[in-house]
Amino acid sequence: MISHSGKLYKIPLRYHIIFWSTYFLFNTFRWGSYFNNYFYSLKTNLLGFPIHMSLCYLNILILMPYLVYRKKYLLYVISILAAIFIMVVVKFNMTYLLITHEVWPEGPETIDKLTLNYTIDMMMGELYVMTFVTAIKITYDFLKEQKRVTDLEKSQLETELLFLKSQISPHFFFNTLNNIYSLSVEKSDKTPKIVLKLSELMRYMLYETKSKRQSLKNEILCIQNYLDLERIRNGDRLEINMSISGDIHDKKIGPIILLTFVENAFKHGVNKNTGNVIIDINFKIKGDYLYFTISNPTPEITKHKDNFSRSGGIGIENVKKRLELGYNKNDYKLSFKNKKNIFVVKLVIKVS
Repeated sequence: MISHSGKLYKIPLRYHIIFWSTYFLFNTFRWGSYFNNYFYSLKTNLLGFPIHMSLCYLNILILMPYLVYRKKYLLYVISILAAIFIMVVVKFNMTYLLITHEVWPEGPETIDKLTLNYTIDMMMGELYVMTFVTAIKITYDFLKEQKRVTDLEKSQLETELLFLKSQISPHFFFNTLNNIYSLSVEKSDKTPKIVLKLSELMRYMLYETKSKRQSLKNEILCIQNYLDLERIRNGDRLEINMSISGDIHDKKIGPIILLTFVENAFKHGVNKNTGNVIIDINFKIKGDYLYFTISNPTPEITKHKDNFSRSGGIGIENVKKRLELGYNKNDYKLSFKNKKNIFVVKLVIKVS
């Protein structure tokens, strides 16, 4: 069978040999028992099977690809009937000349010349064999094509997931560099410490986030580094309450998913607010699931004066897409709530 891409799927040779050998032995013993003459059955099957095989391979390798798949159905029917008729004539003459003059002993009467009844009966028999073999080939091709489509979809999803992951670091560093820029303009003494923390985060993101799942413990350490960076930058006006309960060891999660929510909380809850700000972060492990919650005040400031922040906003949409691609629907639940000027993100996610 030819796929949409034009590729012909080939069944390995050993399967052809196994199929025809099994079919030949079955037919030989079947007709040998019927005639009570196994030697006669062996001779007739040795003569008939090359004809069966020729018709079957003619059909699945030539007639179907070049006629059926090109929607030339009438020409296909004519061709297949003509091929079967020719093979029946060949079979009759070879049987008459090489095996016995009394052809068709299993029929209503033995014959020594080609008759209409014999021709129709033999053509139906050949058609049966061809249909059986063709059904096997079509089924094999269908399963092969389904696997190809599934593999292609999986590859596309993995490619898209890698692309989304590749967007995270630039987006994160974009916002952090924006913070460093602001401090450098102010000639703040905090700038060197922030650059050092940023280098630690870069090292983690470059070398520890390539796998599909990352240690939850490492992800939390990464978040703690990020929080240290924000504490240095914001000073006393920032209060961070973070709690961890349950066993976080031997738990896995998609890399930088949680950090995206944390970074978003600071971008909108801290950077766009004046005065003191409180960020609450909670990690709770229950069985195979992590219950993650982060809350921040809603923005007071809706516009930034600096040019670095005007084109942001891909973080949350990015992580939502990554969750859709990287997890089954039943393995996570993401929700957002905005109440009394507090924005809350809740994520329940499987981490086993």
